Amino acid sequence: MKKLAFFDSGLGGLTVLHEALKQMPYEQYIYFADSDHAPYGTQSTANIKSLVFDAADFLFQQDLKALVLACNTATSVVIKDLRKKYSIPIIGMEPAVKPAIELASNKKTLLCATEKTLIENKLKLLIKNLNAVDKVERLSLQGLVSFAEKFDFKSLAARNYLSHSFSKINWVEFDSIILGCTHFIYFKQLIRQLIPAEIQILDGNEGTVKHLQNTITLNTNKQTFPIEFFSSKKPMPHAHFEPCFALLNQPIF
Repeated sequence: MKKLAFFDSGLGGLTVLHEALKQMPYEQYIYFADSDHAPYGTQSTANIKSLVFDAADFLFQQDLKALVLACNTATSVVIKDLRKKYSIPIIGMEPAVKPAIELASNKKTLLCATEKTLIENKLKLLIKNLNAVDKVERLSLQGLVSFAEKFDFKSLAARNYLSHSFSKINWVEFDSIILGCTHFIYFKQLIRQLIPAEIQILDGNEGTVKHLQNTITLNTNKQTFPIEFFSSKKPMPHAHFEPCFALLNQPIF
């Protein structure tokens, strides 16, 4: 059976895999975290491309039917080049700008992402094509990636980092916040506590999985399979990632 591979610089892509497991439980999955080289958000374009192609060459030896770049930064930098080299579907992440601007409001949305995602042309073109230049304000939350990679999802230090990052935001001007990095999903509970209740929290995970569903032929056998986990090409036990799945299974209040 051909497999679905999910790739990220580290732990963030598990949030996309978690959504896929809910929507498509009968697929066979591989997850590759390039944790030896995380984070990607502060690295050069050339270095990110080299790392992603190295991981992709490894993954494409695993008999794939699709690859999900479950990393906004990698998607921004290298997805076009990957699609030129490989013939199977390659699905990338896209910040939920379109759903945000479709909210029935004259207010703005706050797009939070890594430094690299925020400066790449892919995001600029997305915002321009949606005529949303005046509706999107951008904020780097690069530091959240480091907290996530240490499984530090709820500490006082993480809370203080977010509080400081949001300190200059005048929330009355906004109706939504977009989590434009898959690592940021782990902090939904914390963010919910720090922003006004009427601000909607959006991310691109559900849209990415729907796109994947519409692109591939789904398995029809009602059988589940163990997930294969790799950390920078080294096999990893499921238990290593258990804190991530435990958090993702908690409700967001």
